[in-house]
Amino acid sequence: MQQNQFEKMKNGKGFIAALDQSGGSTPKALAAYGVLEDAYRDEEEMFNLVHEMRTRIITSPAFDSSKILGAILFEETMDRKIEGKYTGDYLAEVKGIVPFLKVDKGLAEETNGVQMMKPITDLDETLKRANERHIFGTKMRSVIKKANTAGIKDVVDQQFEVGKQIINAGLIPIIEPEVDINSPEKEKCEELLKVEILNHLNNLSEDEFVMLKLTIPTQANTYKELIDHPKVVRVVALSGGYSREEANEKLKVNEGLIASFSRALSQDLNVKQTDEEFNAALSKAVESIYEASI
Repeated sequence: MQQNQFEKMKNGKGFIAALDQSGGSTPKALAAYGVLEDAYRDEEEMFNLVHEMRTRIITSPAFDSSKILGAILFEETMDRKIEGKYTGDYLAEVKGIVPFLKVDKGLAEETNGVQMMKPITDLDETLKRANERHIFGTKMRSVIKKANTAGIKDVVDQQFEVGKQIINAGLIPIIEPEVDINSPEKEKCEELLKVEILNHLNNLSEDEFVMLKLTIPTQANTYKELIDHPKVVRVVALSGGYSREEANEKLKVNEGLIASFSRALSQDLNVKQTDEEFNAALSKAVESIYEASI
């Protein structure tokens, strides 16, 4: 782990860009960018097109370390290059932005009101490659839909169990137990989630640190105790299906919480835009998310 990147994530001003749509969500991300499914014949062509989209975002002058602290990548993106450098190296060396890697393999079926992570069978190998590619940290997502105490405990237990494996590999895990924004029990879910996370944080050893990626809470500053916890490098918020405007407004009233938006970052970008139009749209998005994060 690089100490300067740790300090940047702990104390820097800005937000984290989530560019980690995986195999299942890539067609949706491309469609939102104006590239429809008839534009590619197979998975290889699809991944080529999404890498072109991400390259255009990352190389844009608007994608700048004065506003963006880190970027979360999909495994495919980590193994590809931008201007002759592996994506993580390009982010760190050219842009001064801290690279993260999504490591989960998607969600299991709903049980006890939650969706746990599917088993990550090749995690050790992935973490080894992440270190070779100079990645700073990882991200993994579960989803909570109901205020089921046992289900929420299972989700957090699984997240921290995998998180410890990631810490042992010398990386910082972003633990992401997302609460569904459409859950009728959203606020109750958040109360139960906070208790479970605190239990695990309080049991981390002196040299174990995590980041948290959480849904913006119903009650402002619900997660202040987590944000201030000595074992937490940073707490970031997902947009979770809110529009950028709505996510930004909700984020602003939560002290110390910063954005890690995906769709809300790229919602106004289109493949048909000129570079000038594209950079202007991205700049506007980056500026508004940065303002909401500080």
